[in-house]
Amino acid sequence: MIVLLIVLAVVFLGLGFLEPLWWLAAAAMLYGVTRHRRTHGGFIGRGGRSDAAGYRDYQQRRDRTERWDRRYSRNHRARRRREDRRDHGGRK
Repeated sequence: MIVLLIVLAVVFLGLGFLEPLWWLAAAAMLYGVTRHRRTHGGFIGRGGRSDAAGYRDYQQRRDRTERWDRRYSRNHRARRRREDRRDHGGRK
């Protein structure tokens, strides 16, 4: 879709040598495309996702993995139980 709009803008720029009104149309189209890309999903090459959403997904995945490891790991299970009690205000 973006490629089609860029090709159309180039055609409008070429037609602008015949009639300057086409330059205005090309400029308006390019402005609209860049504005849309900036407000709806970042820049080309990011797959349409912003950095904040990607980092939020990373944090959630990291937290789920950590909870899973703490809950189901057999290594150092007693030490983790003591740490959990300390974290939740249990006996010290």
